[in-house]
Amino acid sequence: MEYKEEDYLSLSGIQHFMFCRRQWALIHIEQQWEENLRTVEGRLMHISAHDSIKTETRGDIIITRGLPVFSKELGVYGVCDVVEFYQSDEGVNLFGRPGRYLPCPVEYKKGRPKENDMDRLQLAAQAYCLEEMLCCTIKTAYLYYGETRHRAEVPITTEMRDKVKNVFAEMHHYYNRRYTPKVRPTKQCKACSLKNICLPVLCKNKNADAYINHMLKEESSEKIT
Repeated sequence: MEYKEEDYLSLSGIQHFMFCRRQWALIHIEQQWEENLRTVEGRLMHISAHDSIKTETRGDIIITRGLPVFSKELGVYGVCDVVEFYQSDEGVNLFGRPGRYLPCPVEYKKGRPKENDMDRLQLAAQAYCLEEMLCCTIKTAYLYYGETRHRAEVPITTEMRDKVKNVFAEMHHYYNRRYTPKVRPTKQCKACSLKNICLPVLCKNKNADAYINHMLKEESSEKIT
């Protein structure tokens, strides 16, 4: 199955989705957003990664910044912070460049490595797009963390590709239904930039039926008095 361009989702949204499906829906379906210190620091780091020098060469490596990517199969579009092209016989031809090159995406994150897969899945999605666009196979990519100032190698495995496909299929299902999940409070809520919009403490036990019944009872009480 190939998605139409008008149905593409934001590639970076996979990180929001893995952090909290409700957060993703508030941002990408309801178009709500609010900054906090973490989001500002992350945005500034990405601005720095997407600097004015779009392409440079360091020895046999071609470095491209802010490279737009997409995948018809996943139905996503996005921008890679950095893509490094290494000379390789297994690579692809690049216009105006002698030899063959293999792409390697590098995603910049402001913090430190996470225990969950959200960063790795975003990176794997970028690799998936590059593979589809350039007809190649990417075995390795990297996450650079600003807090540790260290690159973490991420193998792009078959299992990782399958998980990316399944997660984006779920995201498309939510988006097509315009479905925003109910609140499920966790300790992550404290770090969420949308906690003042989501209101997890106030909404965690609420549902439409309970609200309607409550309002009907209040109305009945007013009529009796």
